[in-house]
Amino acid sequence: MRFKAYEETDYDAVCRFLVELNREDRKHINWNWARFEWMYEHPDFDRSLLSAIGTWWEGERIVGAAIYDMYFGEAFCVVLPGYEHLYQEILDYAFRELKDDSGLGIAVSDRDQDRISQVEQAYFSVTDQKETVMELDLERLETPPLPAGYSFSEVDFAKVDSREIQWMFWQGFDHGDDVAEFEEDYARTMRAELKVRKHFDPELSVSAKDPSGERAAYCCVWFLDGTDYAYVEPVCTLPAHRKHGLGSAVVCEALRRAKKRGANRAYVISDQDFYRSLGFRTAVQYSFYWKK
Repeated sequence: MRFKAYEETDYDAVCRFLVELNREDRKHINWNWARFEWMYEHPDFDRSLLSAIGTWWEGERIVGAAIYDMYFGEAFCVVLPGYEHLYQEILDYAFRELKDDSGLGIAVSDRDQDRISQVEQAYFSVTDQKETVMELDLERLETPPLPAGYSFSEVDFAKVDSREIQWMFWQGFDHGDDVAEFEEDYARTMRAELKVRKHFDPELSVSAKDPSGERAAYCCVWFLDGTDYAYVEPVCTLPAHRKHGLGSAVVCEALRRAKKRGANRAYVISDQDFYRSLGFRTAVQYSFYWKK
């Protein structure tokens, strides 16, 4: 058993670790390979802190990890089954190396009594902050039709104009329609090149175009061969096109494609009624425990 500070060459090993973590027991499904990959190339992710990520290895295999979420202050502390004896060490490391000025918060499944006992013994206190993961059995998936005049279109980030896609996200996530404000943010975050994540599959990146050819809604689904689940992130609809069923249509179309690839269930980190209307149900509820 050895500890190793994270290096960028460890990326694939972390993904394999997270796949194995969620293969049998889904109580850690809020922290899966797709969420890690989405975060890793997000413009707000603080890459200058990467070497603070802690990994615990047995041979060539990661068996435990402490990983911050976007920046210091919140972290994920997880171990593979059979390596629970490492958890306290990993928790201590996370508090020492990944806290910010307010301390450290970690999310623990409400049904994981062993972890709850360990974090409480380490003087973490439960708060009102929650995180919910919802699940959909893809056998129950229905694909609603698009409104007349709209059509599905794949979005390949390697081939589309970065500014066009970021403008869609800007409006879809309710930042407004002020072009000057968008351009200022675009320049500040230096998103001239939209990063393509390693396991991105353009077939699972689905938009709905309006009759004029403009993108009106978008959903991306993440699926990895050798797993049995898909992960939904992100989903947005431009304000002018809401209330027409476009969000439901792009989510279900992307999930239909993932099902065809081998996924039998899907997960999303949300508690929105929108997902409940598609058949998603609460799978795991997490509470945040904080140590000042």
